[in-house]
Amino acid sequence: MAYWVDATAGPTAPWLVFLPGLTADHTLFDAQLAHFSGRANCLAWDAPAHGESRPFLLDFMMDDLARILQEILQAEGVGHPVLVGQSLGGYVAQAFLDLFPSKAAGFVAIDSAPLKRKYYPTWEVKALRHTKGMYQAIPWAMLKPWGTWGAATTARGRSNMRAFMDGFSKREYVDLAAHGYRILADAVESGRAYDIDCPALLLCGERDHAGDVKPFNRKWSAGEGIPLVWVPGAGHNSNVDAPEFVNAQIESFVESLGWTAGT
Repeated sequence: MAYWVDATAGPTAPWLVFLPGLTADHTLFDAQLAHFSGRANCLAWDAPAHGESRPFLLDFMMDDLARILQEILQAEGVGHPVLVGQSLGGYVAQAFLDLFPSKAAGFVAIDSAPLKRKYYPTWEVKALRHTKGMYQAIPWAMLKPWGTWGAATTARGRSNMRAFMDGFSKREYVDLAAHGYRILADAVESGRAYDIDCPALLLCGERDHAGDVKPFNRKWSAGEGIPLVWVPGAGHNSNVDAPEFVNAQIESFVESLGWTAGT
C-alpha cells in the first residue's frame, strides 16, 4: 500500500485524511495537501489497485478498504482524523464510520453520495453491476476524452484526470472501474443502518454531471440534516476545479470542530 504522511504541523494540530475517487490517485488532492502542509497534519493514500498501490488483486470489498485504512491510521498513530473523501473516497469514509464508530472527528464528502439503501432506486443499484460492458464497448481513444471532460470543467482538472487515465491500459481501467461500481452496489445492498456519528459537510460541484451525484447530495443533505455547499463552476472533481473554494470550506469546517489550522 502506498500512502503519504505530512505531520509537520505538530501533535496538537488536526489530522486530515484524503481519500481519492475511483481510478484517481493521491495527486487529486495536491492543492489541498499543499494548502494544509504545516498547518494541519495530512495523510493521503493511493487506494488498493490505484496509482502506486498496484498491482493489487481486485478481490476487495468496500469494508476491506475501510479496514485497510484503519490499519494505516493505527500504524501512523493518527487519532480522530477528519476524513475527506472524493467520490469513491467518500464511500470508503462512510464504511469506515460504520465499522469504526467514534474514530473520526469529522467527515467531508466531495462529489460523493450516501451508502444507505433507502436513497437508491432498485434500477440504479442494478445498473451499477453492469457497467463493464458499456466501458468495453467504447474505444479507448474515445473513452479517455469522455472520462476527462466528464470529470472536470477546468483545464487543470481535465489535465489531472487525463494523467490518471494515461496511467492505465484500457483493460486495467475498465476492470478497475467495473469493480468499483460493483463493490459500491454490494455496499449499498448490504443494508447497513449506520448513522454518521461525527460532524459532516457535503461539497458538490455545481456542474457535476457524474451519474446522479447532484440529486443524491440534495437527498442526502435533506435526509440526514448535513450541510450541503455547492462548489461554483466545478465538475465531479471539484477540489481540483476549484481548489481555493474547497480549501476554504475544509478549513472552515475544521475550525468549527474547535481546531485552528496553523499559519
